[in-house]
Amino acid sequence: MDIRSQISMVFHLDKCIGCHTCSVACKNIWTDRKGAEYMWWNNVETKPGTGYPTKWEDQSIYKGGWEKTDDGIALKGAGKQKGLLNIFHNPNMPMIDDYYEPFTYKYLDLIEAPAGDDQPTARPVSLITGKPIDIKMGPNWDDDLSGTQDYARNDPNLKNLSLAEQEAMFQLERMAFFYLPRICNHCLNPACVASCPSGAIYKRGEDGVVLINQNVCRAWRMCVTACPYKKSYYNWNTGKSEKCILCYPRIEAGLAPACMHSCVGRIRYLGVILYDADRIHEVASASDKDLIDKHMNILMNPFDPEVIASAKKNGIADSTIHAAQNSPTYKFVKKWKLALPLHAEFRTLPMLFYVPPLLPVMASLKEVNQSKQNEKLNPIAKVWDDNWLYDTSTEELWGTIAQARFPLKYLASLFSAGDEEKVKERLKKLMAVRIYRRFKTVGDIPEKKAHDVLKDVGYTPEMADEVYCLTSLAKFDDRFVIPAAHREQAIEMLEFTGDKKGSTGFGFKEETMERGL
Repeated sequence: MDIRSQISMVFHLDKCIGCHTCSVACKNIWTDRKGAEYMWWNNVETKPGTGYPTKWEDQSIYKGGWEKTDDGIALKGAGKQKGLLNIFHNPNMPMIDDYYEPFTYKYLDLIEAPAGDDQPTARPVSLITGKPIDIKMGPNWDDDLSGTQDYARNDPNLKNLSLAEQEAMFQLERMAFFYLPRICNHCLNPACVASCPSGAIYKRGEDGVVLINQNVCRAWRMCVTACPYKKSYYNWNTGKSEKCILCYPRIEAGLAPACMHSCVGRIRYLGVILYDADRIHEVASASDKDLIDKHMNILMNPFDPEVIASAKKNGIADSTIHAAQNSPTYKFVKKWKLALPLHAEFRTLPMLFYVPPLLPVMASLKEVNQSKQNEKLNPIAKVWDDNWLYDTSTEELWGTIAQARFPLKYLASLFSAGDEEKVKERLKKLMAVRIYRRFKTVGDIPEKKAHDVLKDVGYTPEMADEVYCLTSLAKFDDRFVIPAAHREQAIEMLEFTGDKKGSTGFGFKEETMERGL
């Protein structure tokens, strides 16, 4: 047993409102500079949709991640032999058109245009060439065009659905979508680290954050190909690769990453999870049907005395173990079993987990006598003179989940390597908590039914209340349980990046931070 600590994240998709505040916060701090204009270390996609870069999930195009072999796993599009063959010409790397050519507008034309009969316009110009361009793509282009043939219907996750199922998703009365925020997953088995010929990419031992040493990077860009989530980018101005650094200077100061701190929907949670590094190869080499279970099993119980002893043997501080015991991500992933990794079949063992969206399910509409229920309402409450009930808590509820507007098969292709039961289990738990809270707050559901649905998913009323509190009422310190940084053990803290804007924050030491080495 080789216990190590990992900063992990959970995104609750039912709460994301698609405002992109997270993306703007990240852009303003880290990538608002020459050569990084097209980079969105944090981006929010609309599903169904092709994503950013276009069709990033289709590894038949980009050859990212790992593939299972007879004796284990191997990189799909990188590695020693493949990397050597493609080192001067990489056919599997996304081009600028797969992202978008960054642009601005000639705003001065609006001011300096001579008087005339027509309204002057500000033409878009490329930030790379400086020449006028026609805008054809942008980050989350799907947000506006998800209903067109070119975007939503080309979502790679639709390939497992029949044509009839796909067509049903786009019928107007069944139309639904959800937002999918993405950052670097800071994986346990990162393909970017394994692919780098220069050895510039490394995973920090104290918290698992994956970084690129800018002094060592030689711009081979194998990491761009190898990352199946396409979260490693090439800076054409500096000639270096860059990626999300999980705002580690902020984490070391006890602050939440910028994208999480600014999140309007409060969908983001961050905390420590302990894992057994000895089992990484075993888990990454598992069959598709066992991937999710083995991924969950590699995450260890922070209250187990053996786990604690092994963690201390590896130098993990008591404060980090305490943070793991109070981690909101551990609760969502392991204790309540509500969150799943994105595209586990890529075999990188991502440490960003998602609570799948409980989209509108097909409920029953029936006639009832509302008089007794109306008597329970507050005297100033609005009383509707009707005799029907929109019932989402019927005895056939678990059957209706399978009839959700988004087919389980679609969600399973995103979050459970195609295992529909894994997604269904999470949705049943979310629905059970919703029914129980309706019983407690509205009172129009019988107590027996509320307790029965909880029992059916393995929850107690206390657990349901815990889920509700952390989902709906959590304070800042509940959502972000950040372990103390130990200067005596981790000496990679840099200058305060709020005072020095630019290409800092990539894991190399400079100036006063070299003292004490």
